[in-house]
Amino acid sequence: MTSASAIGAVAVLDDDLRRGMYWYIRRARRPVTRDEAAAEVGISRKLAAFHLDKLVDAGLLRARYEAVGAPRRVGRTPKVYEPAETDVRVSIPERRYEVLAEILMGAILAEGADETARDVAVRVAAELGTALGAAERDLRKPGRLGPERALTLLQALLSDQGFEPGRPTPSCIRLHNCPFHPLAASAPELVCALNHAYLSGVVDGLGANTVEAVLAPAPGECCVELRPAADGRPDHPSPAPGSSAASA
Repeated sequence: MTSASAIGAVAVLDDDLRRGMYWYIRRARRPVTRDEAAAEVGISRKLAAFHLDKLVDAGLLRARYEAVGAPRRVGRTPKVYEPAETDVRVSIPERRYEVLAEILMGAILAEGADETARDVAVRVAAELGTALGAAERDLRKPGRLGPERALTLLQALLSDQGFEPGRPTPSCIRLHNCPFHPLAASAPELVCALNHAYLSGVVDGLGANTVEAVLAPAPGECCVELRPAADGRPDHPSPAPGSSAASA
């Protein structure tokens, strides 16, 4: 779920009746009828239907019509409810530990004799970022990107990724949140290197060769900012020793 959807789902569960029916349905491990859910929390079938449909609308349950128990000779097939295959997580500010986990798992699987573990992790981070940027390019089909248009697209994309991007000037994006904190605080050189490689990959995948990701650590913010590329776009540097994503 996106952050907005996840927050909405959690808000829907801020009701004793809905929460009771939701956990009952999760524990049941089978489709549950309205009558069963209503009996579990001690309310009418009609009121249960109202709350169950709210849970469906929030993406927490899915519903369908299915015969349950003995064959029915008359009447409608009952509506049944099951847990949706939804992972709901709310973190403010947003964290993306699954990205780091995917990078590190990919590094373990791809490690070869001619690369250090750190080098492989940086390469995998760049590849994942490139895939994200390329998917956005395929979706938007922006054509040739000048710096301002590229930064606008990157600002929207990185906002969805939890970086909380801001534009202190039209030619610069500062990333006000580090989605990898507090891991960035415990291993800043590694996490900053992975973050920089990931964001450089996003830029490359988007085809925004007029923009570059630059290491620019600042207290309380992400270690990377995005700005127009210098002529002869440089290779992506590694973080200076002691640089940190700080405590965003």
